[in-house]
Amino acid sequence: MVERTYPLVQPIALVERAMAEDFEPQITAFYCIYCGYMAADTAGILHIQYPANVKFVRLPCTGKTDIRYILEAFEQGADGVYLVACPIGNCHHVRGNERGWARVKRAKKILDEIGLGGERLEMFFMSGSQGGAFAIAAQTMTERIRRMGPNPIRLSEVRAGRPDTETEKEDSEEVDFRGRRSKKSG
Repeated sequence: MVERTYPLVQPIALVERAMAEDFEPQITAFYCIYCGYMAADTAGILHIQYPANVKFVRLPCTGKTDIRYILEAFEQGADGVYLVACPIGNCHHVRGNERGWARVKRAKKILDEIGLGGERLEMFFMSGSQGGAFAIAAQTMTERIRRMGPNPIRLSEVRAGRPDTETEKEDSEEVDFRGRRSKKSG
């Protein structure tokens, strides 16, 4: 019997190929508690289907979206991020959605500069009665990210041999009161 050895690069390439073939994007959506939340609720009430791979984060207003929140979502493994805001000129906090839009544009530039791609980030404007538009936004982002492939940060973690599942991360890290992960000491 001949024993074969394979270089380390081959298993990593196999993992990357498997991730691309079975790739279901992980998407984070930030939405305001007014129009964004009501649009999601309307979609649910009308039984409008949208992808289940979207994790929602409620904010008082999309104007409270900090670029750090967006970048941290990518660091934590999101393949794509989008925001759902009130229509321009109809924000419950006067100009909050415009401030959010300015931050999204800046974050897109940062994502392009670091090589993740600004196309992984988008902002949608809709009123609370537009449940269909809410579902279309989720479908649009899912299809776009599926074409783009996995977040390069997640792929680099696979290459580095870092834990990829949430349970492995929990075993090696502690979560402090703010939800941030830190390595266990000792």
